[in-house]
Amino acid sequence: MDMPMPVTMKMGDLMSEEEFFRFCQMNDTLEFERDSQGNIILMSPTGLFTGGFNSRVTMELGIWNKENQLGEVFDSSTGFTLPNGAVRSPDASFVISEKWDALPEDQQETFGHVCPDFVIEIRSKSDELRYLQDKMKEFIANGTKLGWLIDRFDNKIHIYRADQSVFVHETLNVTLSGENILPGFFLNPGSLLK
Repeated sequence: MDMPMPVTMKMGDLMSEEEFFRFCQMNDTLEFERDSQGNIILMSPTGLFTGGFNSRVTMELGIWNKENQLGEVFDSSTGFTLPNGAVRSPDASFVISEKWDALPEDQQETFGHVCPDFVIEIRSKSDELRYLQDKMKEFIANGTKLGWLIDRFDNKIHIYRADQSVFVHETLNVTLSGENILPGFFLNPGSLLK
């Protein structure tokens, strides 16, 4: 029997930010997020194919950033505390230098209070599409300027922008642009599928 993922545990405000961070560190073989109501969300690890694809996408973003040095690139294990209180971990993300440099050092070592400027979510076989779409909307509502939801199962890419607009490409074989958020960054997700 397949269990739909993610699984939400109703917690309310039983854990402070520091307690949630310690909880995640004590259970570091599991992946958690937390919604704006304080509920803990148990995430499923990805399968090998999705994990490899995710790695290749993050690597391309990292190569672009190494050449341009406009900020910091993060992988799927990074937690961000959004302005609404949720702690989210996009599959790949980017924070501009000005925001990263303004973060106190203690927040750089925890789930810092910063919303990524750019996020990528890659749908895995266990992910419900509606959950990922809601997560992308939450990122945009909290300050993300550009987001890509790559869905290889429906062969679509959803582009989310700061103006709340969503554009859907009906193929993975399209060259995406980082627009003015990631100037000069281009990615064709279809070319990274093996």
